[in-house]
Amino acid sequence: MTPEHTFPEPTNTEAIRVIGRFEAGRGIPDAMRNDVRMLGVLLGQVLREAGGDDLFEDVERLRLATIQAYDEETPDAFDRAAAIAESFTVARADEVARAFTCYFHLVNLAEEHQRVRVLRERAGQPGPSAGSGTQDRTADTVATAYARLKSEVGDDEARRRLEGLRFHPVFTAHPTEARRRAVSSSIRRLSDLLTQHDAASAGGAEAHRAQRRMLEEIDTLWRTAPLRSQKPSPTDEVRTVMGVFDETLFTTVPHVYRRIDDALRGEDSGSSAPIVPAFVRVGSWVGGDRDGNPFVTASVTREASDIAADHVLRGLERALERIGRTLTLDAEGTPPSAEVIALWERFAAAEPGIAGELATRSPDEPHRRVLLALARRVAATRHGEGELRYSRPEELLSDLRSVQSSLAASGARRHAFGGVQHLIWQVETYGFHLTELEVRQHSQVHAKALAELEAGEAISAQTEEVLEVFRVIADIQRNRGLRAAGRYVVSFTQAASDLANVHRLAKHALGDDAPVLDVVPLFETFADLQAAPEILAEAVTFPEFRARMAETGNKLEVMLGYSDSSKDVGPVAANLALYEAQEKIALWAQESDIELTLFHGRGGALGRGGGPANSAILAQPPHSVDGRFKLTEQGEVIFARYGEPAIAMRHIDQVAAATLLASSPTVEKRTSGAAARYAEVAATMDTASRERFFSLVKAEGFAPWFATVTPLEEIGLLALGSRPARRGLSVESLEDLRAIPWVFAWTQARINLAGWFGLGTALQAVGDEELLVEAYREWPLLRTMIDNVAMSLAKTDERIARQYLALGDRDDLAALVLDELALTREWVIRLTGGEGLLEGKPVLQRAVQLRSPYVDALSLLQLRALRALRSAGDTEATGSGADAEQQRLLLLSVSGVAAGLQNTG
Repeated sequence: MTPEHTFPEPTNTEAIRVIGRFEAGRGIPDAMRNDVRMLGVLLGQVLREAGGDDLFEDVERLRLATIQAYDEETPDAFDRAAAIAESFTVARADEVARAFTCYFHLVNLAEEHQRVRVLRERAGQPGPSAGSGTQDRTADTVATAYARLKSEVGDDEARRRLEGLRFHPVFTAHPTEARRRAVSSSIRRLSDLLTQHDAASAGGAEAHRAQRRMLEEIDTLWRTAPLRSQKPSPTDEVRTVMGVFDETLFTTVPHVYRRIDDALRGEDSGSSAPIVPAFVRVGSWVGGDRDGNPFVTASVTREASDIAADHVLRGLERALERIGRTLTLDAEGTPPSAEVIALWERFAAAEPGIAGELATRSPDEPHRRVLLALARRVAATRHGEGELRYSRPEELLSDLRSVQSSLAASGARRHAFGGVQHLIWQVETYGFHLTELEVRQHSQVHAKALAELEAGEAISAQTEEVLEVFRVIADIQRNRGLRAAGRYVVSFTQAASDLANVHRLAKHALGDDAPVLDVVPLFETFADLQAAPEILAEAVTFPEFRARMAETGNKLEVMLGYSDSSKDVGPVAANLALYEAQEKIALWAQESDIELTLFHGRGGALGRGGGPANSAILAQPPHSVDGRFKLTEQGEVIFARYGEPAIAMRHIDQVAAATLLASSPTVEKRTSGAAARYAEVAATMDTASRERFFSLVKAEGFAPWFATVTPLEEIGLLALGSRPARRGLSVESLEDLRAIPWVFAWTQARINLAGWFGLGTALQAVGDEELLVEAYREWPLLRTMIDNVAMSLAKTDERIARQYLALGDRDDLAALVLDELALTREWVIRLTGGEGLLEGKPVLQRAVQLRSPYVDALSLLQLRALRALRSAGDTEATGSGADAEQQRLLLLSVSGVAAGLQNTG
């Protein structure tokens, strides 16, 4: 088809020149450029084969126009791109949107592959050892952080802090992953093929074979429906997260420990006991988070625990068999200890048939026999079989340590502290439960259930469900230990009684047989954050809290919500309030001799507390980290950070390094000193930003206007997750709107307002540029805030944003948004230096700039669909009387923009 518009089409020669100049200006490394071009050519071939030359040419015309829109030589290109997008039939627009979405998946893959390539190159380079006394400024590995810490506090104290190190990501099912699992699987297969292509000789048979298979996989990607036909169930979400463990985390985490031990101890690593503890613990809300999700029931929570246990036990069984088969050490050269002999004799007495089979396969190889016997015991545990099964993971750990000690005593130290140590690390990290399953429920649900129970009348189905959850927790603890389940998070904790209510409900459910519970308050709103210290001070006086804290060495966990506080008072005031709350809670805990763990409810997007975790950790108040960092990981962030082994290892190492370093004297002194020095600046920013934010969100008619100028309603139609997108039924008030669609909708409109609105006014209120430049340099909290805002602003596009804002009949609100955008951009550039955003972060700048024209193409397609849907009538009609084809186009573009921007909510 040939769209009709008034702009001249560029020639092929001009197209090649413009695209080449655009790519060259992005500073793309040659290897990545080659990957992008190869994958792009293969996608082009698929488009020609599937849709003909016309489809390919339509995609190329829109691509060229959006690229030219960033070229000063073609000022009319943006209007031409918009006209091209409008000229397509809905069916062709659908195909073009899918093509651009496929392209983003391929570019993201190429970029991830380049990151892995760089990480592998770095891994081969010598780095600072623990004894070098390096004062490396970034200290972004545990080895360099440990060296710096040791130089400040001495060997013994640094070792003590290393032993207490803890990194605890908690995976959640918050609906922000726009890709289908089938699409993610296809991309992972493409990643493997790209690696094979790298290893093959250029132009050789293997390279050709890899390209042919990539072409086949890209064809699969193109032909796979990009949108889920129905929402996933909570159990589906559990199984999706399990894929990350199976493919990456189960085997990767021990390699993280080993790499750190190698860096710290050099040649001694692997031949003697490691000094690196198993410092990772992985939590999960998937199947346990019932706050606002009626589909997460007690039976789902039980099933989630069963699925996770099955995965880890299968993994341990395979690992024991794999390492066991390699221990072909004969008894004469490597005699077993009395403990290992006793282990074997007990097993042989219980299972003489299996023991005879193993003895025949492993004659005079006692250590091999025992490890294979342990594998059988783990299999029996998984099946729940009689005498062979372990009752708890500590029993397996004891057996493994017996094998380790035996090997070490007989001289096979590299086996003892090599493969067997990896097994020990895996059991220490994952137990028999894999993820530490956490339950979350809203405080008002508890209050309502208690009111019913204490009234003595018939109870509702909801209250019976609340009680059943405690019975399930008790069962999980009996079967898999306390770590398997026991944390109970109370959303919207507003009084100490909200926490006491959990223990009261547990007693109603099971009496004196109630499970062991670590009740975790979640402070979410601005007011709740301010009240947190007083609430905690009262809560720890309750008998149940005192008893549990006595059992755990006076440990207490407190969760802070980033999402709702940001939606409540704006991103600037929320960040300042979160810092103040942490400071006060940490001081209270220190004075009360409580070992505090702060649990950060951060999201992937900047409006939900996202951004680089390591820099955020180093900006926290003194004693708020103390070697322990726990945070939520959600949606697309799970796969971005943990889906590829090399990237997962790097991420864990960076976060653990920051966690270790955050409590060093120099970091704490710098952080607390800067907070005191710039307290007046903070107060001015807080007041000004909050007033500016309220002038927008509290304006009459803001909520329905927001729903009009963004695809808020339509996002709710995406089958992203099992959880409903909002608490209420309307958008007349933001109070019932969840933070995820709040952020997601602004992101889709290319405005990203949730991440930056109010900062420009806050900085303008301070006014003293010299003071602010100094504060940016010296105050970690401000630096992190501004760097994150710079990233958020880089992903905005004012030209696109204006078109979304024009969908609403409120010029005053649109002007308010655009004025604040301009002011914030101006101040961020003034403070960070240079002439544009992210100039000090070239890799990130490249990633954003490379994608921007292509995201623009999808945004233009989304806009035409939105206009059509808005003109069809009231937004409440969407999904019923509205044009189904336009709705599908809109949802396709939402998925594509999410892929292009690499974050949603």
